Amino acid sequence: MSEVLLEARSVAKHFGGVKALQDVSLSIRQGEVYGLIGPNGAGKTTFFNCMTGLYVPDGGGFTFAGAPLQADAPQRAAERGIARTFQNIRLFGNMTALENVMVGRHVRTKASVFGAIFRDPKTRAEEAAIRQRALDLLHYVDIADRADDLAKNLSYGDQRRLEIARALATEPKLLCLDEPAAGMNATETEELRVLIEGIRKDGTTVLLIEHDVKLVMGLCDRVAVLEYGALLIEDVPAIVQKDQRVIEAYLGA
Repeated sequence: MSEVLLEARSVAKHFGGVKALQDVSLSIRQGEVYGLIGPNGAGKTTFFNCMTGLYVPDGGGFTFAGAPLQADAPQRAAERGIARTFQNIRLFGNMTALENVMVGRHVRTKASVFGAIFRDPKTRAEEAAIRQRALDLLHYVDIADRADDLAKNLSYGDQRRLEIARALATEPKLLCLDEPAAGMNATETEELRVLIEGIRKDGTTVLLIEHDVKLVMGLCDRVAVLEYGALLIEDVPAIVQKDQRVIEAYLGA
């Protein structure tokens, strides 16, 4: 068994009278692709937001790589090695694709204010390395030919790939993808599947929120299902997709 990379313990989040998450506990192992699914409003993105510090849980918490995660600090989560994409694409539209990925390297840069102002050799060398790494990542997600295009001018599928490249620029141990296949056609979805498999093969653990159940069941090592903020089941896909509670959650009793 692989060691546990991220553990959620009794995580709860309320918005007024709405219990978006109710005592959710699950664990993600190093090196796996882990799926998080559920009907609309089940609490999947809320879970992401609590894990990455955008929301502060009302109960419970997270342990990552053996140490607690700070609940209210997204930048600390990135520094620790958690990167994410968003359900609604969040790119810098008036920056080029290359510049967007370079921004993702900020959390790993060491240049001082002095170096940034006076452009010393160490700072220039670091900037060159950032640019080269960003270009390498554009090649990795297969959009290097769009490096100099503004992000807003890319196709929807290429914007999704660009957001993944930017997340990878932070050198994550855990890459969290929030509905990356949303709006994609069958060909784009298959290309995404190949990309995610490659990311896992290259050593990055992946947490995947996705409505495309076929993609999840064919790609993920284990799957957790949320309904009304509560965890229904956490198991391998073959067991999850036959569970009567899961079937009822999607199709109705």
